[in-house]
Order: sequence, then structure tokens, then C-alpha cells
Amino acid sequence: MELNKQTKGINEMAGLRDFRNYSDDFIGPAVSFPTSANIASPWVYAVTGAAPPTAQRNNDRKVLTLTSASQIQILGGSHGDALAFDIDDIQRVVMRAKNGASTFTSGSILVFGVGSARNDTADSVTAHAWFRMEGANSTTVVYVETDDDVRDNNDVSTGVTLGTTYKEFVIDFTGGKQDVKFYIDGQRVAASTTFDMSSYSAGLQPIVQLQKAANTNADVFEMDYIEIVPKRA
Repeated sequence: MELNKQTKGINEMAGLRDFRNYSDDFIGPAVSFPTSANIASPWVYAVTGAAPPTAQRNNDRKVLTLTSASQIQILGGSHGDALAFDIDDIQRVVMRAKNGASTFTSGSILVFGVGSARNDTADSVTAHAWFRMEGANSTTVVYVETDDDVRDNNDVSTGVTLGTTYKEFVIDFTGGKQDVKFYIDGQRVAASTTFDMSSYSAGLQPIVQLQKAANTNADVFEMDYIEIVPKRA
């Protein structure tokens, strides 16, 4: 309820005059996301694996698909390290997502949210606030993390599972970067942890990364939309 009131309040304010909303509903014909800067899409994917895994816009959603080839595979999506969203301006990040396969598997890792320059090792991203699934911890439970290069909150359980039904994920910066909050389907999660990113003062970008070790996992992740709402400078 608290999140709904905040969201309603922001939406009823002056709109574009005060906020420069970025949203992507992934509408359009099926196409692979580019692997280098491309005027047609802000998304750039680093792809590891010869099988290969695929990152596509398909059926009006973003679909990341690992293949069953026993090899390291990484699908690392970002805005090509163009850090256009100042952490001090971001109000909220909203994503609707689900597992595209029936299960998430041990040996796979998924992160989705915002961060600084992307890295094939997700924990090496200098600053980030995101949702995470790590099969080595749980094949069903969603975790949350923040890092500002000083304070690192890793693998905080939400107690919420992600399956093949869409859920809405929100990263809330309205209380300031010193108190980042996380919500799933309108309910605050990991509320007993203070997620403090006050030591970081530069830009962030959306990051969605699905990867696995050298195994036969064939995980699929689907994102229906993403929205980032920052204040206009």
C-alpha cells in the first residue's frame, strides 16, 4: 500500500516537466538485441558461448535463453555502459519479469536492476541495486543486493519465489540513496536490512544478466517491461 501511494503521488505530479521517464515495453517484431552500439536500440549484449545463447525481443518481451551445451554462457545486457541515470535523481526502477522455463537451475545466476559499468562477474559491478537469483543458493527464491563500492549487501533473501508467472519488481529510491527499498508485487521485501548506497554519486544503467557455468542448464528469463523514473535536472 505504501508503494502504491508513492507511485500514485509521483505520477500525479508534473510529468515530463519534472521527470524524464525511460521505459521499454519491448514491442516490435522478433529480433536479436545488438552486440554493439546501435541507434535502433539502447540495449547492447555481451554474449559468451559458442552454442550460442540468445537475447531477443520476442512476443513483446525481452527473452534471454541459455542452451543445453555444456559450456560457460553469459548474456550480459546493458545500455553499453552509458550511465545516463544519476543515482541522486532516480526515483524508482520498475520491472515485470518471470522465469521462462519451468525451473531455475543450480549453477546459473540471474541479476536484473541497475548498475554501473557491466561485468561478466556480476558481483564485480562497482555499484548496483538489483534482484538476483543464484541457483547455488536456491532455485526458487529471489534475493536483493546493493553495493556502493563501500557497503556491500549481498544475497539478502526476499522470501519470495519466482516462477513462470509474472511478478512486478520495484527498486525504490524515493527515500534517498541511503535507504534503497525493494518491493515485489507491491509488498516490501528484505525490510529488516538497510540498503545504503550513499557513497556512490555517479550514473547507473539498466542491467539484465543471465549466465551459467559449464553445465547443461537451459534457463530462460523473460522481462515484459522496464521503467526508470529519474528527476529532470
